[in-house]
This record gives sequence, structure tokens and C-alpha cells, in this order.
Amino acid sequence: MADLGGANRWYAGLIGIAALIGLWWLAGALEWFSGTIPTPGAVISTIADTGTAFYIDNFSSTVELALRGFLWGNGLAIALAVLVVLIPPIEGLATQLAIISYCTPIIAVAPIIQVAFAEVQTMIVFLAAISVFFTTMIGTLSGLRSPHQGSLDLVKVYGGGRFAQLWRVRSVSALPNTLAAVKIAAPAAVLGAVLGEFLAMPDTGAGPAMIVAQQRGDIPEVWAIALISGAIAGVGYAVISVVARFATRWSSGLAVLR
Repeated sequence: MADLGGANRWYAGLIGIAALIGLWWLAGALEWFSGTIPTPGAVISTIADTGTAFYIDNFSSTVELALRGFLWGNGLAIALAVLVVLIPPIEGLATQLAIISYCTPIIAVAPIIQVAFAEVQTMIVFLAAISVFFTTMIGTLSGLRSPHQGSLDLVKVYGGGRFAQLWRVRSVSALPNTLAAVKIAAPAAVLGAVLGEFLAMPDTGAGPAMIVAQQRGDIPEVWAIALISGAIAGVGYAVISVVARFATRWSSGLAVLR
């Protein structure tokens, strides 16, 4: 029954994608929104005409900066969540910091970061990191607090303190929630990097390439860059999903039982 449910989800997803592509083609063919929506064929033709070298040159830097921001943002978020568990009095400050990072618009933060950091790449990495910080910090913190009290009491009875509870119980129980947050963080890091490139205008990147295409009025090229950015974000999400699937089975004991 579980396999049947998984197959049904796959079929539903494929049907949804097919319907979306059909609607996209219809909107492009009928020139909805004053012709600002190109057909899928026009976008694919633009990608073929432009050549893979153009996209590799621009997206390689974007992916690198997004990955660096992803690692920094998630690393700091997980570290802060661990500190909250080990030192409960700092929870209020940590939570407020996470909320501020989430609620402050990137466009408002970017000029300050641009002044603070001389290097353009550092600014882009910072914006990618701040885009993932809140989700991962809250997800990890909820996961670290999810163990059954009996498991924590057992460690305490055997002489273990907060650190022993964290290492032996909380870290394992936190894996599902943490990885679920990291899955969402992967596309967010790509979005943060592209927005950072929009604002910082480095020599290469998806953001500058999209701005140049907009200035030329090349609508299919703009769509091509946007779709490739979405595809890269989707790949990041898929990779973390595969890791999470096996890690979650291990943390719950299902891998051992089977």
C-alpha cells in the first residue's frame, strides 16, 4: 500500500507538471499579458541558440556562491540551535536574531552589507546565508526538542548531562526536522544568491545575465535564465531529499528493522 501511495504521488506530480506546461504553452501561443510569456519551444530554442558555454560561465559562479551561503547559513543555524539546547537562557536572543533575519527584506539589508563588505562575492554569500538561516535554525531547534522525555531521563540516570543527552539522543531525533528544513534551505540559497547578484552586479552570474537580457528586451532569454535557476534549486532540493530519506530511516530505526 505504501508503494501504491508513492506511485500515485508520482503520477499526480507528473500530471501537474504536464498541465502546467500545457497552460504555459497556451499562454505563450495566445500572447497573454501582451506577449511577455514565450512558448516553451521559444525558450528551448533560445537556450540552444545561446549555447551551453554561456549558461555554464554564468551559473557556475552563482552555484558556487549559493553553495557557500548554504553551508555558512545552515552551519551557523545548526550551531545556534545546539547552543540554545545547551544554554537555555540564550533562547530569547537566538530566536529574536532568527526572526530578524527572516523578516528583514533582503533589498533593505543589501546596501548595508555592500558597505560593510568590500568584496562583492562576500555580500552575495551573506545574502544567500541569511536566506536559509531562519528555516534551518527553527527546524533544528524543534528537532532537538523532540525526543521523548524518558530517553533523556535514561541518559541522566546513567550520569549523562546536557551534552550526553545532545550527543546520544537529541542529535538522532533531530535529523528528520533538520533535514526537512535543509531541503527548503537549498532553493532559498539559490534565490538569495541570484538576488544578491541582481543587487551587486558582479561580472558574471545568473543575476547580471538576466538584467542584460531584460535590457535587450530578450524575453525568451529572461525566461530561460529563470527556468535554469529554478532547475538548479530543484536539483538541490532533490539531493537533500534523497539524503533525508535514508537518514530519516536510520534515525527512526527502520533501516535496522528491514
